[in-house]
Amino acid sequence: MASGVAVNDQVLEAFQDLKLKHKYKYIIFNLNSSLTEIVVEKTSDQKDYDDFISDLPETECRWAIYDFEFEKEGGGKRNKIIFISWSPDDAKIKQKMVFASSRDALKRSLTGVAVEIQGTDYSEVSHEYVLDKANRGN
Repeated sequence: MASGVAVNDQVLEAFQDLKLKHKYKYIIFNLNSSLTEIVVEKTSDQKDYDDFISDLPETECRWAIYDFEFEKEGGGKRNKIIFISWSPDDAKIKQKMVFASSRDALKRSLTGVAVEIQGTDYSEVSHEYVLDKANRGN
């Protein structure tokens, strides 16, 4: 933990609920107000990818997990768990630094992530972009 930020137990519980029970479609994580702990900000079972994108703030960093379902060419339906580091260009420098240094602590605690995406604007987390990255995987 380079930044000294801890991962709240609810983060792991929510991730397991998404991964194993398919209770959620996506989870958005944030830092608590004192910047000492990674917490669950929102969980959702909304299937529409645009709903997910609209939950990413324009000027603040977040992390997210998305249970991405797609059609693999010649291979039928697939699901991949996508980890997104959202760090928009307009976010404050201090927030970007804390989020960047805390990312590994969160990522290490989430076993089973298939694709990782770092987004600085909405085009880098668009459905088409994520679909392309997911298709290039296994």
